[in-house]
Amino acid sequence: MNMKPLLQTLIVVTAGLTSIASQATASITTTDVPMLMQLIENAVINDKKRSEITAQTQATLENSVAASSLPDPKLKMGFGGLPIDSFSFDSDPMTMLSVGLMQQFGRGATLDLQQQKGEIQAKGIELQLGVRELDITNAITQSWLELGYLQHVETIIKQNKRLFTELAQVTKTNYANGTNEAQDVLQAELQVIKINEKLDLNQQQQQRLINQLSEWLGPQWLANTNNINAIQPLKWTKLNQLLPQLEKRTEHYQLLRQHPMVKISDTAISASETQVDIASEAYKPQFGVEVMYGARFANGMNGKPASDMLSAYLTMDVPLFTENKQDRTYNAAQQQVIAAKSQRDLLLQQMNAKVNTLLIERHNLLNRIERYKKSLQPQAKARTQAVERGYQNNTASFKDVITAANDELNLDIERVRIETDLQLANSQLAALINGFDIQSPALTNNNNQ
Repeated sequence: MNMKPLLQTLIVVTAGLTSIASQATASITTTDVPMLMQLIENAVINDKKRSEITAQTQATLENSVAASSLPDPKLKMGFGGLPIDSFSFDSDPMTMLSVGLMQQFGRGATLDLQQQKGEIQAKGIELQLGVRELDITNAITQSWLELGYLQHVETIIKQNKRLFTELAQVTKTNYANGTNEAQDVLQAELQVIKINEKLDLNQQQQQRLINQLSEWLGPQWLANTNNINAIQPLKWTKLNQLLPQLEKRTEHYQLLRQHPMVKISDTAISASETQVDIASEAYKPQFGVEVMYGARFANGMNGKPASDMLSAYLTMDVPLFTENKQDRTYNAAQQQVIAAKSQRDLLLQQMNAKVNTLLIERHNLLNRIERYKKSLQPQAKARTQAVERGYQNNTASFKDVITAANDELNLDIERVRIETDLQLANSQLAALINGFDIQSPALTNNNNQ
């Protein structure tokens, strides 16, 4: 049996698959990602949620100004001392037509504190811009990495298809010459069909990811998108600068306090503390002023026109019985502060645990990548070569050759998957500690305040 043409093709298959997989893997650490950064910038700028948050912030600021304003003055008009026997305004000097103005003032510094609380709440809403931008950056980055993985796999599968198509053709030729069996031809053709199925599934997954990106980039971007080359990795410059200090400890609270979510919790605490100050002002008296002018139309006792009357009053409520109102309100405000601080501490604890989990995951993924490079892939390649020699010596079947080549190919794909998982872990970690290389204006402003 003349197996030389078939063996030469098998060798080409193995070498080709290994070369393609190596090139795909190498590109993970060498290419820049200007397109990804542009996508993220466009998504952040055109985000519909941004205008909503901005409007809510402005509305809260406007309400804070309104809450700090004095209540509207009250106008009081009427008459007094009108005799009911004649209903005449000029028959009795006690009869007056009165006009008064009443103004109530805030209790202590309550109005100023109300404005301060509103401004703090507005700041908390504004910080949601930073949270939103981190979410968008993380979501687009992860979709980009998954798309890049699928394109890596597509490259490997297409090369696999070309080489196995050549192998099937050689098998047919050898079968016609009587040097191969029919099952070898069927096995080679079945392998090509399986590869076509993998390519179709790969394309479907790529299209799904691209359509998911339109959530952030809009339908117009989707309609104008042709080819996206996502086989471009992130350099993680900023994240790599932060990793050494992260890996030295298990508590990362100082760094996590810069996260917009934690800052929002801080504003909730500040607003609650301001509410305690407002509740304290309730123990102070509240003042009001009332001025009345009374016009008289009758003559006085001396027969001359009676003089008009002017009255002025100062009103004051005195909070003497505070057990069921002021005390309860003050205690409730203090409990709200405790609740807000507990909520922030819980958030920090959860985020800290997530950071430690991602650090361990990165460590394990790096070890697995190293194992693939130094052990699994070299052994798979050696096994393929041994099976080829066995096939040449009639101690291994053609099916064994196909299986060995597929196993080597699958290991290459698995390694790219693990490297992609490492990139995804980097993205999640960067979202927690603001480690993305691209820096949005909202995050920059929030970190400087």
